[in-house]
Amino acid sequence: MKLVGITEINGKIILKSGLRIGAGDTEMRIGGTDNPIIRHPHTLEPYIPGSSLKGKVRSLLEMRSGLMGRTEGKPVSLVTLKGLEGPAKADGEKILKLFGASGADQEDGESLGPTRVSFADCPLNTDWKQKALERRLPFTEVKSENTINRIKGTADPRFMERVPSETVFDFSVTLKKFAEDEDLLDCLLSGLKLLELDALGGCGSRGYGRVRFEFNDEEISNKFQQISLFAPEG
Repeated sequence: MKLVGITEINGKIILKSGLRIGAGDTEMRIGGTDNPIIRHPHTLEPYIPGSSLKGKVRSLLEMRSGLMGRTEGKPVSLVTLKGLEGPAKADGEKILKLFGASGADQEDGESLGPTRVSFADCPLNTDWKQKALERRLPFTEVKSENTINRIKGTADPRFMERVPSETVFDFSVTLKKFAEDEDLLDCLLSGLKLLELDALGGCGSRGYGRVRFEFNDEEISNKFQQISLFAPEG
């Protein structure tokens, strides 16, 4: 395989609602929340892990492909593609080229090559951060929610930390292209567009994690806007 190019896609992620990506912290702190978000260990500022972006984009593309029924919710693999033909197989191959397949899955020398796409961690946008500091705006908020017992009529409060809406992060994604590859950029942009219509992080069904992408490159931005995600019915 010959590498013939690397496309860098960068821009901003703008939060349309509060974002919650949990830290998995099981330690309770006096006066703190029992559901903290992930923060950079040095700056203690919130950020979006590249793994969160990658995992959600991949799952949405697999959901659109219809292959989740064959995998019972597990990630699409080379084994999933065996016996497939036509659009379903083509979609599966694109997903595996973009996001990769495990080494253990590549039997009998069958391989689609290395992972093409890489998602960087997304820090706070520098300009937005400076304005927030000048206006003394917080980088996080604690949202109070209640779990209601519908029989007893009692409420069980919980406190969820999240990043407020209108916060801006920088994002960067790189896409490798090998000589024998078809165009994978449309597939990747379709995944990002699906994410705009869905949610990132936790509690998406309750309105968290709605995001909007802004691209630095005008050509990529125009391509993103023109993407049709689903074939017309009928």
